[in-house]
Amino acid sequence: MRLRYRAQALADIDGIHRYLEERSPSGARSVLRAIYASIQLIAERPLSYQRTDDPDIRVHVVRRYRYKIFYSVAGDTVEIIHVRHTSRRPWTGA
Repeated sequence: MRLRYRAQALADIDGIHRYLEERSPSGARSVLRAIYASIQLIAERPLSYQRTDDPDIRVHVVRRYRYKIFYSVAGDTVEIIHVRHTSRRPWTGA
């Protein structure tokens, strides 16, 4: 599957990186590696992960670091919509 990132998702990943980089550069690299590895899993098996209340959006949890990756599938494209930590207030939609 092809991957596409919404501007929001790119901004989320950048924000995660900047926040963690200040605290622990090696930790930031580990978290980003885990997020991108999860995105690759999503691309390989996009329909394998949990649906949200919106039937067009699915979510995959990066369990070790507790980040949620929200995405949609259209044809042969997976669109990464949003990435957020589970400790934040619930996301209300695209």
